[in-house]
Amino acid sequence: MTNKWLEMRLAIPDQAVDLVSQALMEIGCTGITAAEKALDTFVVPEPDSLGNDPVLRAYFIYPENVEMLCDSVQQALSTLAGLYPELAETRLDYRQLADHDWASDWQQHFPPFRVGNRLVIHPSWVDWPTTGNEAVLTLDPGQAFGTGTHATTGLCLEALSDHFESISPPQSILDVGTGSGILAMAGAALGATEVIACDIDSAACQVARANIRQNQLTKQISITDDPLDKISGQYDLVLANILAAENIRLADQLVEHLAPKGRLVLSGILIEQEQQVITGFADFPLELLSTSHRDEWTCIVYQCYE
Repeated sequence: MTNKWLEMRLAIPDQAVDLVSQALMEIGCTGITAAEKALDTFVVPEPDSLGNDPVLRAYFIYPENVEMLCDSVQQALSTLAGLYPELAETRLDYRQLADHDWASDWQQHFPPFRVGNRLVIHPSWVDWPTTGNEAVLTLDPGQAFGTGTHATTGLCLEALSDHFESISPPQSILDVGTGSGILAMAGAALGATEVIACDIDSAACQVARANIRQNQLTKQISITDDPLDKISGQYDLVLANILAAENIRLADQLVEHLAPKGRLVLSGILIEQEQQVITGFADFPLELLSTSHRDEWTCIVYQCYE
């Protein structure tokens, strides 16, 4: 087993975290943490001083040629600069870590955390005995974005948990853009009997399958990389933790998959894009139930009239 790791640090726009994380994983990154100035589910041990943008920490097995790895990362950032021009000017900082430093730096970012009255999510290196009616998930940070620590995922988890506290909790769930599978697993652990988790990224589906197996939820959850228009059925709860533009583009299909009186949870939306998304869904038979905010992000919850 290697005894050397490389930690690379990049200051990037918050809205680019998902895409940059995916690009780094394709290069060979073994894990990522995103540390902002104000975090709500974990504590960063040493504050970063690179402005208001999140500091992305990417961990690699120490390469034979560090400069070549940095060039690969810069090329990936340049490719994404068409969407986020700031990435073209991103500066890379890196340092070597020994095994014990890697474990300490990595694991301290992911303590267990609770959502609502019942849901608990913890990494595999922390034991959490199940008590009472707790729904406990084991989830390690890895190749698919979404451990619950990012504001968008946290907002969705809170909305999901609230639905299971209602007098008619959802029995069927469609999770659009499942990533790590965390929302699908939370729904199944809380009591849904039918969960479809879809993601057009086949690598994300592989990671989600592994997480679902680890949590022994394969009977409740089906994974597919089919596009949304190829998925049949209507669901009590539809979750879409994707970008604002994708929420709007897929609005017809998202609403079509709602059962009568079903609820729709939309996230991945910057606060300044909130009204744009609300306008994009204004012509559908939906009641706006709530909007919630965390950091720069918003989560919108609708209920179908029909």
